Amino acid sequence: MAKTEVILTHNIVGLGGESDQVRVAAGYARNYLFPQGLAIPLTGANKRRLEALKQRRAEREAHELNSMTELAKGISKLICVITVKTGEDGKMFGTVTSGMIADQLKTQFEISLDKRKIHLEHPIRALGEHEVELRLHQDVNSKLKVRVESTTPPPAPVEAPAPEGRKDSALRTEKRGRRPEGERPEGGEPKPRGPRPERPGRPERAPRADRPAKAEPGAKTEKAPKAE
Repeated sequence: MAKTEVILTHNIVGLGGESDQVRVAAGYARNYLFPQGLAIPLTGANKRRLEALKQRRAEREAHELNSMTELAKGISKLICVITVKTGEDGKMFGTVTSGMIADQLKTQFEISLDKRKIHLEHPIRALGEHEVELRLHQDVNSKLKVRVESTTPPPAPVEAPAPEGRKDSALRTEKRGRRPEGERPEGGEPKPRGPRPERPGRPERAPRADRPAKAEPGAKTEKAPKAE
């Protein structure tokens, strides 16, 4: 495949920056780089433009450094929330990738960030908070907090049944209208009960007439003698 040398007029990721002289496929240069204005052929006349391209590159890199430095300060204070589906045991279905984090940064904070600048040693596979490294610039790194939450509602807690003895005691106490055993009214010791006052107008009961004592069971009674 034929190669040709070109001078880049714009920064192209993976290829080079302004004023760089690179070798590319002739068809790639002819069909893409030249029509898009991203490069110019390497000729004597075009070499005179190198100084202007180097100046433009220096200004662009300085602007990117300032922008990424400010972004690093702001993004370190954010918490990016990502919701995922989980099973009953709390385990996630799938993983959280750098592309998902980039999408949520755009949705939640309107921050456009290339997913290649989000560095994950391993995809996130567990719920909770995670710290993710961001390589924003050659000289600027930052950290982003990512909180992974579940969209599956937790199961309702099951209440333990009360012991039968306490339950029956509470029911009996409730029916009688008395306080449970050991409970005292607010303000100190329970008041002792005095004698009940007599109701006015109630006649006193007359004493019962003496009755002969009943014979104890099993005791023999003497029979009266028969008359002759």
